[in-house]
Amino acid sequence: MSAFQNLKAFYMSEEKKLTTASGIPYYYNEDTLSAGPRGPLLLQDFILHEKMAHFNRERIPERVVHAKGSAAYGTFTVTHDITRFTKARIFGAIGKQTRTLLRFSTVGGEKGSADTERDPRGFALKFYTEDGNWDLVGNNTPIFFIKDPKKFGDFIHTQKRDPYTNCKSPTMMWDFWSLNPESLHQVMFLMSDRGTPYGYRHMHGFGSHTFSLINAANERVWVKFHFKTAQGIKNFTNEEAVEMKGKDPDFAQRDLVEAIDRKEYPRWNVKIQVMTLEEARNYKYNPFDLTKVWLHKDFPLIDVGVLELNENPKNYFAEVEQAAFAPAHIVNGIDYSPDKMLQGRILSYPDAHRHRLGPNYEQIPVNRCPYAVNNYERDGFMRVDGNGGSNPNYFPNSFDNIKPDESYKNVPPPSNGDHEPGWFSRNSEGENDHYSQPGNFYRQVLSDYDKKELVKNITGAMSGISGPKKDEIINRQLCHFFRADIGLGMAVASALGVNPETSMPMQHSEKLKV
Repeated sequence: MSAFQNLKAFYMSEEKKLTTASGIPYYYNEDTLSAGPRGPLLLQDFILHEKMAHFNRERIPERVVHAKGSAAYGTFTVTHDITRFTKARIFGAIGKQTRTLLRFSTVGGEKGSADTERDPRGFALKFYTEDGNWDLVGNNTPIFFIKDPKKFGDFIHTQKRDPYTNCKSPTMMWDFWSLNPESLHQVMFLMSDRGTPYGYRHMHGFGSHTFSLINAANERVWVKFHFKTAQGIKNFTNEEAVEMKGKDPDFAQRDLVEAIDRKEYPRWNVKIQVMTLEEARNYKYNPFDLTKVWLHKDFPLIDVGVLELNENPKNYFAEVEQAAFAPAHIVNGIDYSPDKMLQGRILSYPDAHRHRLGPNYEQIPVNRCPYAVNNYERDGFMRVDGNGGSNPNYFPNSFDNIKPDESYKNVPPPSNGDHEPGWFSRNSEGENDHYSQPGNFYRQVLSDYDKKELVKNITGAMSGISGPKKDEIINRQLCHFFRADIGLGMAVASALGVNPETSMPMQHSEKLKV
């Protein structure tokens, strides 16, 4: 029996009266009061107004990014002791379990778009812990296109629709990427078959940003979170993804729901990378740069636990559409880092939720902490928790018993002596190596087959570039591929019908001198 049939059987087990939203039973649910069988309707039939007024307001603003998504509840179980790194209670003992909600999503498409599009996939986790809800909001890639949040709105505009044609525009996308070489690492991930995963169960997840862990002695280390799929990596080819887009645009959603209904619960092995503050100061890459990874040979993965998804939401709108995740939500023993993109998201994500769901969005059941919530926030749209009753709405006061707990004092972020405010280029000398890791990815990670698929997918996507700047954009992007790997550059140029010596002689000769 499917989940829908189980739910239907539950609701049909006891006959219930049909009522209005205010609980008033009524009978005429299909026919409006009228002046005779063929006469006009009468204004006094408020049932019609209630039904239509609610229908007109059923839709809430969709997410600006990550609009198309799927989610399931699950359990995180600790399998290895990492208390030497963190005092977070979620990691407090081997065998400890914490309820979770995991939402997957595409990034650029609208709510009705296909979930097999070539796109990064969101990997957003909510852990319902005793110390509050911890949200770890990442992607299925350990990196991203940009490294400063001021660029985020501009970047997302290029992934959406052209303001003139209202169509997706390869020209906008490749123009932005070619003008921002820091994007190359993520572009190459995206253009490989990793950009079209086979549903959500067969891909890795990453916290992506650098965070920090703080232990009981208030010692800090930097950390990255990894979620390795136990189902194994499985991707569509570009042709398969395009075919599935037309056949079933909800493939990933359906695959996840049906797998859990079959009790084939997907799992991810949870691991971390840890870097000391001293190692961070001397590492060859900026450890807070979201366009870079920490090499596993330098910072091996450390086992932490297992995440299992084992329960489908009963109602998509209530528990998935209204689910809100924010990197700002960390718990005691976990902290931020100087990661510039993380710093930007700390402010922007809660702001987006307040716009979309209202200032009291954390009272919605799927977002509400199942443990104690005590503060002086009051009023606002849709306040549904009693609003603090007659208790004081200010602090300090002489009447209630809400006290700050000294054991939760924050540890100030570390200072390395160069924290003077300023507007610093994220791509200055020492921060502008956009090519070594993408080159290593091409040479060392991809098989010969994967390399061919990468080139095919890149050229297929770049063939959509049009307009008077077409050649300029293509040549600029080709320069980035050449700098990452000459073989890659030649392969892409050849597939695009571009002769580097005649079309881009200066860049080509400079590359060959390197």
